[in-house]
Amino acid sequence: MNNKSLKVMAASIGAGALVAGGALTLATSSTAEPATPGPVPTEEATIGETTTETTAPTTPTTSSAVPEIEGPAELPPEQDDAL
Repeated sequence: MNNKSLKVMAASIGAGALVAGGALTLATSSTAEPATPGPVPTEEATIGETTTETTAPTTPTTSSAVPEIEGPAELPPEQDDAL
């Protein structure tokens, strides 16, 4: 194979790749624009009201929280000299 025929073959392969790439791009791209959404139909706003009448309990439902440990906590041994 001489130099001239090698160049012609390389140019043919390059042109074919270019055409194939363009065809692939056209095949995968969508040309149709999506439809724009129209106005959304709305109903008139209504205000609902819910009323529940109950009496308050005479005693609290929970007791007060009491800590299990009272007083200051002891310092770790490495911090004994901090005071």
